[in-house]
Amino acid sequence: MWIRIDSHSGVPIYRQIAAQIEQAVLSGVLQSGDKLPGVRELAVELTVNPATVVKAYDELQQIGVIEQPRGRGTFVRGRPQIKEAERRARLRAAATAFLLEAERLGFPATGAVAELERAVAEADATRAKDEDGEAQGHAGR
Repeated sequence: MWIRIDSHSGVPIYRQIAAQIEQAVLSGVLQSGDKLPGVRELAVELTVNPATVVKAYDELQQIGVIEQPRGRGTFVRGRPQIKEAERRARLRAAATAFLLEAERLGFPATGAVAELERAVAEADATRAKDEDGEAQGHAGR
């Protein structure tokens, strides 16, 4: 599985699991109806206590990301509807985590922002290149 646990992040492991699954659903990597690993299977794979996975799955079920029909497994229910205030709060938390990590690596906030701007420029260039290639592909049909 693609879930990565960072034991040094300060974020509880169950929250890391839940956040990564939720992000996979939001980004379309996981689709409605996809089956997730069972609690024991995921716990073994991530080398965590099964209770940690249960807690992550419970959190995801409460917000409507997954469903767990009794005896059938765990399935993606669909994209959660996140309110604007929650989206902004999550973005602020991600920005704060980014700045804290940069500081831990010895970069001042201005240096971290400069790296972020470079990453944005690279992503924009890649996206434009992909879109241009896609447009050329359609023109040839």
